[in-house]
Amino acid sequence: MNKEKKIKVLQDLIKINSENAHEIKVAQYLHDLLSEYQIESEVLPLDGDRANLVAEIGQGEDPRILGFSGHMDTVAVSDTNEWTYDPFSGHIEGDRLYGRGAADMKSGLAAQVIALIEMTEEGKLPAGKIRFLATFAEESGAPGSELLTKQGYSKDLSGLVISEPTSGRVIYAHSGFLNYQVESFGIAAHSSDPSKGVNAISNLLPFLNVEKHFFEYAPEDPILGPVPHSVTIIEGGKQINTIPNYALLRGNIRPTNSFSNEEVISVLNAEVDKINQLPDHQLKLTIINDLLPIGTDPQSEFIQFIKSMAQEGFATNDIELDIMKGGTDASLFIRANPNLPVAIFGADDWNISHQKDEFTTLSSYFHLIDSLKLIGEKYFINVH
Repeated sequence: MNKEKKIKVLQDLIKINSENAHEIKVAQYLHDLLSEYQIESEVLPLDGDRANLVAEIGQGEDPRILGFSGHMDTVAVSDTNEWTYDPFSGHIEGDRLYGRGAADMKSGLAAQVIALIEMTEEGKLPAGKIRFLATFAEESGAPGSELLTKQGYSKDLSGLVISEPTSGRVIYAHSGFLNYQVESFGIAAHSSDPSKGVNAISNLLPFLNVEKHFFEYAPEDPILGPVPHSVTIIEGGKQINTIPNYALLRGNIRPTNSFSNEEVISVLNAEVDKINQLPDHQLKLTIINDLLPIGTDPQSEFIQFIKSMAQEGFATNDIELDIMKGGTDASLFIRANPNLPVAIFGADDWNISHQKDEFTTLSSYFHLIDSLKLIGEKYFINVH
């Protein structure tokens, strides 16, 4: 595939608006592209316009299956007027290609698909299988990868590469992701006589006052560090002269391997139970998303192999091994395969993800394609 076609594939993907929806359009585009090169794939639609996509290449003589994965959704564009270029145009300026998802992660998605196509075109099908998993809704709790996991697509993987933007670094560990909601139930009354009501907003304050101390005594993870946590949403009240009978808050926590999701949930439950012992307090905890932390030994054969292929593909010896606080679909895939080696490896730039004027550089995009081809071609030879 020439460079012009590779650029067009990425631009085409960016032109498909998949802001927290419409992944079926991306899946169908990828299905048609793969079909053009005689690679079979399956679009797995859900109700509405959401879908996953699965494809495989390889000879199958080696029983192992290497996973390539990426998500098809993007976060929303808050205000198109803030962008220098149309966020759904794939505009090119110098080495930069701009657009929503250019970094996170349609460049990684396109690179993985093109790597499969070029391995097939060049007759370099691996001895084993490479399974490509394109997911929906990674940006909103990862139900796409959760569904693929339940359907058995990750349980037999021997390794997994997810091409989120990493600026060419190889990420071997990231935090978990736990979203929760606390609802407060009170009694409505006229604000001229508040004693006749129970203020649901006020009854959230005990939780807010102690939230900052929840994990002071949690062990610090030697790789991922402390447990980040924040209350990010508060809602309550509908009329200024009425005591509110309902309020809620939502928060985000990043569990680690040293302080697990189960331990985090236990802390939340204990605090809500304690507050509910206070007079007139009625709080209810709901866990919205529960994604596990991941970690693969940086000295493992798998991570060192990915690093060496990245160095060869990017033509540099400066590839770093690193961690990140953000989450990926790997958190769901490992539920069916707890010992699955995982590497997060993609083009630049993580720091521009979700921002206005999001971009990827074409040079890093091409280097990523080369690196992924090397990974696919050599994994079954070099990793045991």
